[in-house]
Amino acid sequence: MAFALGAVTGAVLGILFAPDKGSETRNKISEQGKKMGDSFKDKLRRGKEKVNDLKEDLKNAVRENIDEFEEA
Repeated sequence: MAFALGAVTGAVLGILFAPDKGSETRNKISEQGKKMGDSFKDKLRRGKEKVNDLKEDLKNAVRENIDEFEEA
């Protein structure tokens, strides 16, 4: 998390201090924001998938244990 924050901060500062016109700088910031937003959404989606997979694995494990308990 700290690495990502540092990378974002560095990118923003690099864009802000670059010798470009204001409109070009705003466009660059906008593009970077969209890229970061897309990246965040992708990571969030993958995280949700992992949580759902873990949830399903846990359900299966509980069902197996219940079945074993009932057989005993």
